[in-house]
Amino acid sequence: RLLVFPFFWTLLFVAAIALTWRITPDVDAVDWGVTALVIVAFLKLGFYPFISWWFTHYVLTNERLIRRSGVLARHGKEIPLENINDLAFSQNILERVLRSGDLLIESAGEQGQQRFGDIPDPEAFQSLVYKVREMRSKDLQRGSGHAAMDDASQLERFATLLKEGLISQSDFDRKKRELLGDGEA
Repeated sequence: RLLVFPFFWTLLFVAAIALTWRITPDVDAVDWGVTALVIVAFLKLGFYPFISWWFTHYVLTNERLIRRSGVLARHGKEIPLENINDLAFSQNILERVLRSGDLLIESAGEQGQQRFGDIPDPEAFQSLVYKVREMRSKDLQRGSGHAAMDDASQLERFATLLKEGLISQSDFDRKKRELLGDGEA
């Protein structure tokens, strides 16, 4: 969704420059002035949103949910899965068509609520966070961390991820070989 509007702005700016240079037969200061204004507007409305999107990452691990963003200055937020109290997603009509939306995370941290904006397929991401959180809770209840989990439990966990379509068959086979000692990673 973030790239739709910059794309249309880019098309509009290219058309404006083309019309400016095509309408006047002589190149004058007006052509250069309009071109300069269009380039500045393009940088603000077309280029910066793309670069901002490119440098924003959402990462879900077995312990926390992480957001990193920023082009020159970087910002980050990490929320431990145990601290997540509630997850809610929202999509307007355009976001639903473009399969994006916002995720509102309520946690037991200092800031309470965090909005992760323009997440691809927020409903699936919400579901994935709940599944990973549930798996993490089960691991903690057994008294074993991820590193201390026995091979059978890990293999069972990867089989569940494969069944739910969250990892590929090749990823599952690789992890199975690693756990059973049938090959090098």
